[in-house]
Amino acid sequence: MSKVKVGLVQMSCTADKEQNLQKAIVKVREAAAKGAQIVCLQELFTSLYFCDEENYDNFKLAEAIPGPSTDELSKVAAELNVVIIASLFEKRAQGVYHNTTAVLDADGSYLGKYRKMHIPDDPGFYEKFYFTPGDLGYKVFNTKFARVGVLICWDQWYPEAARITALMGADILFYPTAIGWATTQDEATNVEQYNAWQTIQRSHAVANGIHVVSVNRVGEEAGVKFWGGSFFANPFGAIIHQTSHDDEEVVVQELDLDKSDYYRSHWPFLRDRRIDSYQPITKRLLDED
Repeated sequence: MSKVKVGLVQMSCTADKEQNLQKAIVKVREAAAKGAQIVCLQELFTSLYFCDEENYDNFKLAEAIPGPSTDELSKVAAELNVVIIASLFEKRAQGVYHNTTAVLDADGSYLGKYRKMHIPDDPGFYEKFYFTPGDLGYKVFNTKFARVGVLICWDQWYPEAARITALMGADILFYPTAIGWATTQDEATNVEQYNAWQTIQRSHAVANGIHVVSVNRVGEEAGVKFWGGSFFANPFGAIIHQTSHDDEEVVVQELDLDKSDYYRSHWPFLRDRRIDSYQPITKRLLDED
């Protein structure tokens, strides 16, 4: 399909897992009513962002994938004939957990999952305490409406991840996200951080000639104000639509996938790649002979 209607759900969350799931389902229905064919939910949408602390009790939030949440979302996907991209806390085995996104096709079938590859560890974002780094590699999923690539939050800062996913044939690159400002920061720092976050993702759109959809949460949790600002970018990095920093929003945007061919033909970055010269990128640093 050349044109596809994509919905994003930007919402706040509570400590009640079932309440969050049902709220997300209501918003998926809202997106479908607006014509969405693919709907992306934000990172870890069934809970508060629990990685603000190192607390063993939070492991109880995890579940199998596929499991209870994907089973319920699959029914919704089939009923509404929409693809759902759902970010969840995965319990893979006793003591092994991942930050994982499941993709459910428009007939409700489970297409697979992507496990977050890059795991941060910063004050208020103690993800290394909870998540084992992904071991499935980069993934694309052939849905009814488009071939989608999924990366997760901290993956946003790595052009290598976007490049590989694009080279695998993704039509659209989705980033479920949970990121915000420390409430103690000054406004200039807040603006600088958001601009950096958006700019790096827009650069992935430009470098790969691909639409980028970034979906963030809103609300204040444990000293962090999640900055929302979810957006759609076209294959040359132009912002098609950006949400507010404060409000819950359900936005549906039509994307013309043929734009990738246009931009890749007129600005042929993929054609001119010197893949014979890139071997040094596999080194941590180039500080040894």
